[in-house]
Amino acid sequence: MTLLNIRNDAKYSILVPTSMGIRMTPTNDEPVGVAKTFRLHATSAETNVVSPASFLGKPGVVLTVLRENSPIGRHIETDLRARGVHIEAKRVTIDDPWGGRHQINFADAGCGARAPRVYNDRAGELAKDYLKVEDFDLPRILGEEGAAIAHISGLIAAVSPATGQLCLEIAKAAKEYGTLVSFDLNHRATFWKGREKELHTLFTQLASLADILVGNEEDFQLCLGLEGPEAGGMGLGAKIDGFKGMISTAREQFPNTKVFATTLREVINAGEHKWGGIMYADGWHVEEPRSILVRDRIGGGDGFVGGMLYGVLKNWEPEKWLQFGWATGALAVTSNTDYAQPADEAEIWAIHEGNARVQR
Repeated sequence: MTLLNIRNDAKYSILVPTSMGIRMTPTNDEPVGVAKTFRLHATSAETNVVSPASFLGKPGVVLTVLRENSPIGRHIETDLRARGVHIEAKRVTIDDPWGGRHQINFADAGCGARAPRVYNDRAGELAKDYLKVEDFDLPRILGEEGAAIAHISGLIAAVSPATGQLCLEIAKAAKEYGTLVSFDLNHRATFWKGREKELHTLFTQLASLADILVGNEEDFQLCLGLEGPEAGGMGLGAKIDGFKGMISTAREQFPNTKVFATTLREVINAGEHKWGGIMYADGWHVEEPRSILVRDRIGGGDGFVGGMLYGVLKNWEPEKWLQFGWATGALAVTSNTDYAQPADEAEIWAIHEGNARVQR
């Protein structure tokens, strides 16, 4: 008997609900506050996850809201289509400058001893007011067309009560139609402020529906109230046993969940990290931390999840899920975008093997 049953008739590989925005990144590794020129690209945590599979020929689908008469909305839509991602969008026409807009994320990559900094400007974000479950035909999308995996991030779940309900209904429908549910806890203190009880209840419900549950030590503790290792002050090797204990506790609380995973990261400086991962999937699998060079760390965790889910889609052995996830995360942080853009599977496996020799 296989650990996870993949729906073979699904049109889409991975389905994600998401709030799309743009990221403004200073060029030349400068801090946001002093930079004069910026790169712009479309972004969201959820599409960072769905993109690796889409680039590797397994197209995903996003459920989102787009501003219809906006050049930013058009930029986002064009970008998603270029990744091979199908779009199911509620389209909102706003005729004045005071209506909702796509979120803006100002973030620099840091340099050397200077850490990266992220400044989110989500005031007036479209998803907060417009992204609702009644705008999507879930019986058609998940039932008739089908998705192998529905992936939910704690970021979109926490944007508003309406987005939380959308995520919960997607998870329930996924269970009904034989779609696997993946949930990345992704705790953000600024999203939870004043809503702790509400979101703890929601996240516990989502975790109880998940086949695959992902998070770091703070995520499991702050979202679900589980005991875990201290967030800082310990080397990664010393933390591994603590992570295993935390995941063992999570397994007791969520017995229907088959796969638990967390990344391991130790920051040496902005351009070098030790990167590893732990996964429980019918036994323990550990990717021991290794040093990787980092151009821009944002999206590395999402790349890890996207690569791991690709391994699930391919029906590989669980050990390879973790290996592919580790390497896809390592690929993501070599790019100026927030998502990995693998040329093929061989590129990912070469990263895992430590083979950076030129390919001709």
